[in-house]
Amino acid sequence: MRPLLKLNPYFAKYPWHLLLGTLFIVLSNLFAVYAPQVVREAIDLITTGFAQMQLPESERTMAVPDTLSRWVGWTGVGLRERVQRLGDGGEMTSTLVWLAGLLALLYLALALLKGFFLFLMRQTIIVVSRLIEYDLKNDVFNHYQRLDRAFYKRNSTGDLMNRISEDVGKVRMYLGPAVMYTINLVVLFVMCIGFMLHVNTELTLWTLAPLPIMSIAIYYVSDVINRKSTDVQVQQSRLSTLAQESFSGIRVLKAYAKEPMAVERFRDAASDYRARSLSQAKVDATFMPAIMLLIGVSTVLTILVGGLKLINGDPTVSVGNIAEFVIYVNMLTWPFASVGWVTSLIQQASASMVRIDEFMSAAPTITSEADDLHEVQGAITFKNVSFTYPDTGIEALRDVSFQVPAGGTLAVVGHTGCGKSTLVDLIGRLHDPTNGQVLIDGVDARRVKLDKLRQSLGTVPQDVFLFSDSIRNNIGFRLDPSADNEERIVQAARMAQVHNDILGFPKGYVTILGERGITLSGGQKQRVSIARAIIARPRILLFDDALSAVDTATEEAILRELRGVMKGRTTVIISHRISAVRDADHILVLDHGRVAEEGTHASLIAKGEIYARMHEEQLLEEAEG
Repeated sequence: MRPLLKLNPYFAKYPWHLLLGTLFIVLSNLFAVYAPQVVREAIDLITTGFAQMQLPESERTMAVPDTLSRWVGWTGVGLRERVQRLGDGGEMTSTLVWLAGLLALLYLALALLKGFFLFLMRQTIIVVSRLIEYDLKNDVFNHYQRLDRAFYKRNSTGDLMNRISEDVGKVRMYLGPAVMYTINLVVLFVMCIGFMLHVNTELTLWTLAPLPIMSIAIYYVSDVINRKSTDVQVQQSRLSTLAQESFSGIRVLKAYAKEPMAVERFRDAASDYRARSLSQAKVDATFMPAIMLLIGVSTVLTILVGGLKLINGDPTVSVGNIAEFVIYVNMLTWPFASVGWVTSLIQQASASMVRIDEFMSAAPTITSEADDLHEVQGAITFKNVSFTYPDTGIEALRDVSFQVPAGGTLAVVGHTGCGKSTLVDLIGRLHDPTNGQVLIDGVDARRVKLDKLRQSLGTVPQDVFLFSDSIRNNIGFRLDPSADNEERIVQAARMAQVHNDILGFPKGYVTILGERGITLSGGQKQRVSIARAIIARPRILLFDDALSAVDTATEEAILRELRGVMKGRTTVIISHRISAVRDADHILVLDHGRVAEEGTHASLIAKGEIYARMHEEQLLEEAEG
């Protein structure tokens, strides 16, 4: 239960629901435990009535059942007087029928009251579980948003989804049914035992004799259920991950005709899940019948011991008492039978809560140390920056230094794997440098509020991601959705040279894109991403090989339009094309994570080294093309 204690703050948010729910449980069970007394008195009434009818009329007597005296006598109908008059007049049969009818009506009234409060009980406690489930899912999702990129590299999307859906669902079953049935069991047990002890202590002890065995069984089986529940949830995450990867990579699977391999891999994982689930089900399946068996033993003991006492003439036991005790035992059957089910729910919820808390306790490594910068102007400085990826140990950057004034343009070129994208990630603080400093307007980036820094950036990543939404909403992603942004969206699309493409679609800007923007071509996705980056007029623009999927003519048209946007804004252009960077104020040439060359286009061409060779190679490729 220790992991589930972390849910107590959620319970504390809804104290009145829980208090009312508990009150309704007490009232529902209070009316329930009175019902067996009505049955007892009805049986005793009929038994004694038939016995009285064998006597001469002058010796017959008729007593009013205690329950009717308590529940009906106070209504002013003169119950005792009427019964006495009927009994004296010899109308024994009609009196019995009349009293039995009153007992039947009383039993029905108690059942209706029990059902009414049972309804209210579920409407409070189960509602609380849904409210807490809502809160918990939101908290988990909000925490996911705070975690940095490294976390998502270490954990699969399927596992993340499983913890916020399947695991939270398991926890909800503890919050609602498990809590409700546990409170119900305790209340009903106390009430039933109290009433039974009041009637006959010895018979009560015999009835409860099997319960210690039940407690021992629950104690030992709960640990097994916990371990098996954890195994099932882990494999469920594996299944979710496989399904998510297969759906996301369906184009690759189809391109290489590997669908059978994916099906076989999923089948193997599903078989493992089935085996673990069946193993858990076997424990549950043997546990429930064992509980029912022990309840059955209690019923047999009740009838056996009560029958022997009745035969021996014990005045404290009647036929009605035996029936009453049997009903009480059967009333306890489902609550005690549910102990196994509730135990399973609690253990599953505990295992799921451990998994949820594993991620909830993960702290983001990228945080704001302070807020020392009032407003971002856009100056960027790298001071002896080095960065090594912690998971792989690969050194992406080594002792990189440069400075870009606010409104300036920096271009970074180099061969694949030289560290260009890592440099952009460090500016946006997707990573922090292993050594050295990244300064924004002369302030260490760690001491700039993270939201303020990233809201001042317009980033076009190399791997473009578009949402399964309309083109309009993808471009206007950073704007206030309640405002009229149509003009700005169209203007940004024109600058990114994607406006005409959008108009070519039957639904234009309201065209719904497929997952990850699959509806569009690679070049169209890049241009929509550019429009999304520039529409918010950020202080710093970061283009990470943003024009790799467009042809040279389109690239030139986009850059021509972007020059107006870039004016007065700090711009960092990452590209492998010299044509995209030649107009930059300053150019860095990276080689194996180091700054190999830097300068303007003209000065680097004049040097005749790495940059010049790249330029010549691209000119030859264009000439041959």
